Amino acid sequence: MILNRTNVKVMRLLPIVSGAAGLLLVTGCAGDPSGNAGADLEVAAAFYPLEYVAEHVGGDLVRVTPLASPGVEPHDLELSPMAVREIAQADLVLYLSDFQPAVDDAVIATKARVFDAADAVDLRPAEHQAGDSEADDHEHGVMDPHFWLDPTMLATYATAVGEQFAQLDPDNSATYLANASALASELTSLGDTYTTGLAQCERRDIVTSHEAFAYLAARYDLNQIGIAGIDPEAEPSPARLLAIRDIVEQTGTTTIFTESLVNTAVADAIARDTGATTAVLDPVESVIDNDDYASVMARNLEALRTALACD
Repeated sequence: MILNRTNVKVMRLLPIVSGAAGLLLVTGCAGDPSGNAGADLEVAAAFYPLEYVAEHVGGDLVRVTPLASPGVEPHDLELSPMAVREIAQADLVLYLSDFQPAVDDAVIATKARVFDAADAVDLRPAEHQAGDSEADDHEHGVMDPHFWLDPTMLATYATAVGEQFAQLDPDNSATYLANASALASELTSLGDTYTTGLAQCERRDIVTSHEAFAYLAARYDLNQIGIAGIDPEAEPSPARLLAIRDIVEQTGTTTIFTESLVNTAVADAIARDTGATTAVLDPVESVIDNDDYASVMARNLEALRTALACD
């Protein structure tokens, strides 16, 4: 269902409304659009996995504007006045409610037409326990947003996006639906590759920088142990660090997973203390250079297979 959210407090709208006066920080902006100048639809995507789906489903018919710049951690995105204008002018904004407060505020302030990913997939509660970190009062919601790390869930989302585009542009509905079906098939095949690749492993515990991998773990019978919770910037408490070290030793974990966009100091320290190594497990919240969702997820699978000693 296409909807407009109205349940965020008015006080949160003030930075958006006064953006032209300079009160809105320019640390996130509308990035380079997909370049389809004569496109039938203008779509703004709040962060990379939604952008990836929009580009594959829309093809040449859709001009996609990313709101988060490549290589920038999207959780705490702040929007420039230009990005807010992109939201206001878009035919559709793809976002995930309660994940990026600035985007939540902007879609309300601009009365943008939006499609909330939470209406397409079933989100799960965040796993992190209160008191495990020193920043439990972060603004992110209580639901885990990282559904795209389960390729089968991203396939479900792709199908829903195809239906949204078809509703907005009926003349090209067959193309959108066909593109969505093709992308969903590719993502389902990727999920099958994960199922096969992780079927026979010596270990099934993964220690991660933050708890971004619950959907992946649940789908492929792994046990995620996050150093930090849903918010990658949260500082783990001393008690949490001691518990993680104990878990690493008790489970025989040989690899501590870090991320490209998150400070690795804590993970590095745990690895040194326990004799483990580190490797990157990417939450695919942003990509750089020639990477895309499929290539990063393929690397993630190989990193998991190596760390877990899979056949």
